Amino acid sequence: MSPERVVLFRPRTVLQVAGVVLGVAIALWVVWVSRRVISWVLVAFFLALALNPAVRLLQARGLRRGAAAAVIYLAAIAVAGLLAALFIPPLADQADGLAEAAPQYVEDITAGRGPLGFLERDYQVVEKVREATSGRGGDALGGADTVVAVGVGVLTAIVGFITIVFLTLFMILEGPAWWDRSLALLPQASRPRWRNVGQRIAQTVSGYVTGNLLLSVIAGVSSTVMLLIMGVPFALALGLVVAILDLIPLAGATLAGVLLTSVGFLASVTAGVVMLIFFVLYQQLENHVLQPLVYGRTVQLSPLVVLVSILIGTEVAGVLGALGAIPIAGTLQIVLLDWLEHRRMAADEGGPAAIAAEAVEGIGH
Repeated sequence: MSPERVVLFRPRTVLQVAGVVLGVAIALWVVWVSRRVISWVLVAFFLALALNPAVRLLQARGLRRGAAAAVIYLAAIAVAGLLAALFIPPLADQADGLAEAAPQYVEDITAGRGPLGFLERDYQVVEKVREATSGRGGDALGGADTVVAVGVGVLTAIVGFITIVFLTLFMILEGPAWWDRSLALLPQASRPRWRNVGQRIAQTVSGYVTGNLLLSVIAGVSSTVMLLIMGVPFALALGLVVAILDLIPLAGATLAGVLLTSVGFLASVTAGVVMLIFFVLYQQLENHVLQPLVYGRTVQLSPLVVLVSILIGTEVAGVLGALGAIPIAGTLQIVLLDWLEHRRMAADEGGPAAIAAEAVEGIGH
């Protein structure tokens, strides 16, 4: 019979483990509570990285960091303001017109008229929607809560926008200095390695953000042109919606295609069929030509990793999480590959092959 083994835990060890567990729990709780602020910081970080190449270009031409950042930042604000002045008035008019026309569209579907009237005639969609939504908070208190929720959402969006604007400016100005301070905390021998990793991450995120914005503009402009050609009303407003939805990787273009095809059928059967064909062709172009140019050259992630990253990001932080999922996954991939590469190099230098080579060399001498 084997003797009993007694395992003793020192009180100090128990306290250390309990402290680590408590610290991790508190850190996770803080991250969860401040997830909205963290999402704002990530958006500002991505925008700062997208603008950083232009700032560095001006620095290479002799401007100081602060002056170059101010020029690029003011130029970006001027371009955004010019675009807003050109597009917001017609967009506002078309949005009002779309809001006013929506009840008529719903009335046509309810009465079984128009291109989408078959939904009510053949499938009784309206009755099924009414049954599904009946008894869900139709009182005045529910309406008041909805108004308050909308007001809070609008106020939060405004605060978030202003916060992101200032965070982006501060990150452009102070980002390199903070990165140098972080590298100074590392051993001298490892600084070049992590400086290289940081540069690769910056190039990846900057290329992704710039490319994704370009894809969004292409999708919005091409959709607007097709809507105008087919005579579909509210083309500018719908094109803006397409551009915003296309920012969401993989699923955004599909959602935009469903929306515009439905609106096209409300205008005419011909417009609906043409918009359906257009979006099928455009998705093929974006998925097989445009996106590989963006994701393949900058992020270099497999489609499976992209999809899983988007699903996790959406679950954690909604639309902002979906937008930031791919660059975050690309960053993790860069760090992981760098770690594996240095581990392999260390194994090659001190492994059996290296020891055998040193022994053979010693015998030769």
